[in-house]
Amino acid sequence: MKQIIAMGGGGFSMEPENPLLDEYLLKQSKSNQPKVCFISTASGDAEGYIQRFYQSFKNHYCVPSHLSLFKNTPKDLEDYVMDKDIFYVGGGNTRNLLVLWKEWGLDKYLRKAWENGIILAGLSAGSICWFEEGVTDSIPGELTRLECLGILKGSSCPHYDGEVERRESYHRLLKENRISNGIAMDDGVAVHYKENQIFKVISSRPNAKAYQVTFADNQVKEIEIIPIYLGDRDL
Repeated sequence: MKQIIAMGGGGFSMEPENPLLDEYLLKQSKSNQPKVCFISTASGDAEGYIQRFYQSFKNHYCVPSHLSLFKNTPKDLEDYVMDKDIFYVGGGNTRNLLVLWKEWGLDKYLRKAWENGIILAGLSAGSICWFEEGVTDSIPGELTRLECLGILKGSSCPHYDGEVERRESYHRLLKENRISNGIAMDDGVAVHYKENQIFKVISSRPNAKAYQVTFADNQVKEIEIIPIYLGDRDL
């Protein structure tokens, strides 16, 4: 089963006291003690970010590790990737992430991992990277379109309610025909894809939402998706 869990924002780095999204992610693995690898390329492998990951995931029943492309990179990167159960990609600069992944061949190894049932997940940069296109602040100035890996069809915009310019910029790009139709996610929302199709939309916050965003008949249209709030039930 091919799975991607794309988070608009949330998880251990944004909600350290709210483990709902991270717990959901771990439950999707077939392993009772999944090997979870954090990829922090987008932050330049910031040491503090990596330590926050370990600090959080030591409280879960899993085997945490991290992959750095800046130091101590595994000699056989492909074997290292294929040995994991879940990849959790952090936020930061999506453009830098994509450049480095392609230089190291990590983009191809992660696609192979996905094709073999290893779960891909992440928030912000670690979310939009899986789509064909994303709305990003990777380039100084206004929010722009970025071509991404294309594992998932369409475009994506994270932090839809958390950053004031996100909605406006997504709409502008759609009206200017500079980005394709796609999905937007508030902070705390995750869209769980199975076999390239939306399987479930979940959230760690009661009022957070996702949106199918399209441009047709000369106007932007948003269709609200009300997520399943993870605090209400055991999923």
